Amino acid sequence: MTEPLRPEQRLAYTASIDRPRIALPDGKLLAIWPVVNVENWRIDNPMPRQVLVAPTGASLQPDIANWAWHEYGMRVGFWRFAEAFAKHGIRPTLSINGSVAVDYPRIAGAARDAGWEFMGHGWHQVPTHRIEDQAAMIRRTVETLSAFSGEPVVGWLGPGLTETLETADHLAAAGIRYIADWVVDDLPARLKTTAGEVLTMPYSVELNDIPVIMIQHHGADEFLNRTLAQADRLIAEARSEGPLGGAKVLSFAIHPYIMGVPHRIAVLETLLAELASRPEIAFMQGREIMDWYLGSGDPT
Repeated sequence: MTEPLRPEQRLAYTASIDRPRIALPDGKLLAIWPVVNVENWRIDNPMPRQVLVAPTGASLQPDIANWAWHEYGMRVGFWRFAEAFAKHGIRPTLSINGSVAVDYPRIAGAARDAGWEFMGHGWHQVPTHRIEDQAAMIRRTVETLSAFSGEPVVGWLGPGLTETLETADHLAAAGIRYIADWVVDDLPARLKTTAGEVLTMPYSVELNDIPVIMIQHHGADEFLNRTLAQADRLIAEARSEGPLGGAKVLSFAIHPYIMGVPHRIAVLETLLAELASRPEIAFMQGREIMDWYLGSGDPT
């Protein structure tokens, strides 16, 4: 049996200063890629995250308290997101467990009808390493979401950004053309697989409400400040004539049970309003960024 490629074999090293300068349409300098993560937390499984630790630190199942924490996002928080994005005519990418289309069709249908892009995010919110048959899970997810949305699903984000060394090959074989788990640059890059070349996509592990709020325990304003600081810097670099010049991509990731609660949603609304007011910015979905990049002439 052939050994799977290691990350450094799949993804050739390229220094950012050696990459060609590329441009966005209409003179824009920065593509903003908003990602909304919608997940199915099964009560039979350990909860993917905890806001409330069980008494004495014991790990308990069923974990009703943390299941309900997430369920609030599905019943209430998501609809705050939908309203906030619609206000500015922004169509984000929906990182979605395949089973959400089955168990929460109201949410999946609303996103589809609003023109949001569906990006595969596993079947349930379970780490990829715990899936016995990854290829079957990926196919089931891609086929279910493609049929529900009426559009081929071409993007993938692993639950918790989890992959094994073989995952990229399974994803490419299932028709996935960009993968967001490899956060290595401010632009897409080309990734080798046994089923052909795919792209990495500049997702974010820091402009993400899970690490900022639930792990690092910052207030919600930190999410706003980080995202705007990153936008300011990337726009300045994109405009410059130096080796870092040229268009860039900024992604931020949010979850309905975190940023969609009443005491944080105003921060997201402020962020969207501020970004939408900047003439240098274009909001783009993952598939749009993929198509733009593949047509840019950048071979890296």
